[in-house]
Amino acid sequence: MPFELQVALRYLLAKRRQVFISVISLVSTLGVTVGVMALIIALALMTGLQGELQARILGSGAHVYVYKPAGIVSYTEEVEKLRAVPGVIGAAPAVVGKAMISGLSDDFVGVKGIDPSLETGVTDLGTAMKEGGLTGLSPATEDELPGIVLGQELAKSIGVKVGDSVRLTTPSGSLTPMGVMPRMRRFTVVGVFRMGLYETDSSMGFVDVERGMLLAGTDRVEHIEVKLANPYDAPRVADQIAESFGPDYVTQDWTDINQELYSALMLEKIGMGIGIGLIVAVAALNIVASLILLVMEKTRDIAILKTMGASSRSITLIFLLQGSIIGTIGTVVGAIGGTVLSYLLDRYRVITIPSDIYQVSYLPFKLLPTDLAAVVVGAIVVCFLATLYPSRQAARLDPAQALRYE
Repeated sequence: MPFELQVALRYLLAKRRQVFISVISLVSTLGVTVGVMALIIALALMTGLQGELQARILGSGAHVYVYKPAGIVSYTEEVEKLRAVPGVIGAAPAVVGKAMISGLSDDFVGVKGIDPSLETGVTDLGTAMKEGGLTGLSPATEDELPGIVLGQELAKSIGVKVGDSVRLTTPSGSLTPMGVMPRMRRFTVVGVFRMGLYETDSSMGFVDVERGMLLAGTDRVEHIEVKLANPYDAPRVADQIAESFGPDYVTQDWTDINQELYSALMLEKIGMGIGIGLIVAVAALNIVASLILLVMEKTRDIAILKTMGASSRSITLIFLLQGSIIGTIGTVVGAIGGTVLSYLLDRYRVITIPSDIYQVSYLPFKLLPTDLAAVVVGAIVVCFLATLYPSRQAARLDPAQALRYE
């Protein structure tokens, strides 16, 4: 074992008269451990929350929305054109409107007219069905009522289940001798879905595209929704579609629609990381304090080592090693503890929250390797920097002055 490392370990494990210094070293190590653990858990929480919201938003909506101000008469042709764009794996028409839905009670609903055969290639609606399915949206005969699928929370709110009849009242009405009368149509609930996004589950209903156009009072499709192989290519593909299809088309991607949400989450992640990172800084100050006390306690030992031929570099290295050992042990233990705790919290969904407020029912934790590496490297560097001043002070000690009154 190198001479410098042997002396550093002996000082760390000091007993009897130096018990106080050993206790301070232990507290410093615990401080680094707690700081690193808290920082890893906080970053895992923010990353998990952002990823969970993103997955649910992308599952309930499209990656790119293609609008035509004049409306789309033949959506099948537009769908084929869009599916030919590189990176596009699905396209489906949509007509969106609002209505009041009446079951056992009344509520407002966002109505979306879809083509069932194409919609499942764009959103997760098909796999999100809890009861029923999309096949009953279009009536088999003229005597049957058209179908509608409702979000799980919305179905609970108005007190209906699969097979029940509901009435939709739209603000765009028909002109009669009595004035403009709201348009009312009856539908049969043919399915209940749960996307996992409370806003969608509590306020959305899906009908077939023909009924959607009737409810909206139009004979044209409003826009085409597009799904991409890589959601992060959405801005590039949206710009490409707008340029290649001409000025009659307007595009919008999911990053534009949810920009405020992701900006807020990213800002919160940065703020939380800085705030909890101060814990590591406080632990580093503890390392400075413990090394300064050790230098004061070991003044005589340092002087003797110097008179025996130890160089200033060796004295500096002794205290650098001591502080680095404290920082490394604390960082490694904290990293392991934070990683294990993040996994357990996510695996068993320990922390539950109201889904109507936070959009998710539990706090997800996802630790990225880059975040873990950044925390570990950052903590070790901070702890190393904390040892520089006490180490240089020890190396500058004059043996003659130190031993004068011994």
